Amino acid sequence: MSKKQSQVNISRRGLLKFGAGAIGTGVVAAGIGANLIAPEQASAKDDITPEKALQELLDGNDRFVKRKRRNPNQGYTRLLEVAKGQKPYASILGCADSRVPSEIIFDQGLGDLFVCRVAGNIATPEEIGSLEFGSLVLGTKVIMLLGHKRCGAVEATMKGAQVPGQIASLLDAIKPGIEQSKTQPGDKLENASKANVLAQVVKLKASPVLAELIKTNKLKIVGGYYDLDTGKVTVLG
Repeated sequence: MSKKQSQVNISRRGLLKFGAGAIGTGVVAAGIGANLIAPEQASAKDDITPEKALQELLDGNDRFVKRKRRNPNQGYTRLLEVAKGQKPYASILGCADSRVPSEIIFDQGLGDLFVCRVAGNIATPEEIGSLEFGSLVLGTKVIMLLGHKRCGAVEATMKGAQVPGQIASLLDAIKPGIEQSKTQPGDKLENASKANVLAQVVKLKASPVLAELIKTNKLKIVGGYYDLDTGKVTVLG
């Protein structure tokens, strides 16, 4: 294996260990992400702030809601451009629900978003590791933990559903948020879904890698809630 290949294939454990001492120096991004970012993409949105990155997402969602989508960066030219490397400006940890496709509801295109999806939008070690990579190496400026209305995974957890296989591990990860919402007035499923989002945000912020990026104003982590009926994303917390 060549030196370059070994850099790209560095283990997640090595990335986190190395990243703790190298954040802010650019060493990790330069060494590990060298051939993940195309030269012409490297400065595409380097100057964007976390606040501006969040606003880009919300502006795109506003266009989606108002049926004024621009469908940016979706042509063949863009496909060829990002084939050489990626420089997404935002990360999304969303539910695997087929009705919540990130690039569509935020009116984004190829190479714009670094997306992780899992039922119940839970922050598992694997999802956290992926988002650490997206922020530390690829340079995303905002992470949105996106839940949604009438989430089936949250509802199943609330009902104490008996499920086979590894599905139970998903429900176990959702339970803490549900517990926090039990005393809240109003729609119990909506309350639980929003509480689950905020509980998963806390998990993300506990990552030493992400916490350091937040501390140095290189990253923002927020919760979001998608309304299936209107298409609108509301920022939580």
